[in-house]
Amino acid sequence: MEKKWFTISVYSENNVGLLNRISGIFLKRHINIESLNVSKSEIEHVSKFTIVINTTEDWTQKIVAQIEKQIEVIKAFYHTDEETIYQESALFKIASHLLFDEPQIQNIISESKSKIVTVSRDYFVLAKTGRRHEIDEMHDDLEPFGIMQFVRSGRIAVSKSEMPITSLINEFYQS
Repeated sequence: MEKKWFTISVYSENNVGLLNRISGIFLKRHINIESLNVSKSEIEHVSKFTIVINTTEDWTQKIVAQIEKQIEVIKAFYHTDEETIYQESALFKIASHLLFDEPQIQNIISESKSKIVTVSRDYFVLAKTGRRHEIDEMHDDLEPFGIMQFVRSGRIAVSKSEMPITSLINEFYQS
């Protein structure tokens, strides 16, 4: 089986220690978590973990099965990149003089559809939202000019198909 990118969505109660146990599942299998985001979900009092990994579908299925064994986990799903709509965000801190001294910087900002978040005497900050490769391209374009600081968010994603989590929770609470 070939390695691919998978987005794992985990719906759970928000309990202390769950993140540690979930990350341990990946650690035991020597699979790197490429991106991790935890937020509230569309369901009241339910958290959603969005985890991105690059591995085979077989390993992904095994990992999802192990995650679902955690008592606080309500349900876990996995999807390929083609089955999701996703975005990441990044911030780039660049020396201010480059904004005026390097005409190419203006082109990079315009072509990448990024936004200037703040400008000070010493630096300015660009915000870019998009797919991983778009942020990587912008990073590569800005790197020759010097990036003072760079940070990227974890992936946020929704599936293209319906997620049956709401009906599963309704059934659970009606039982």
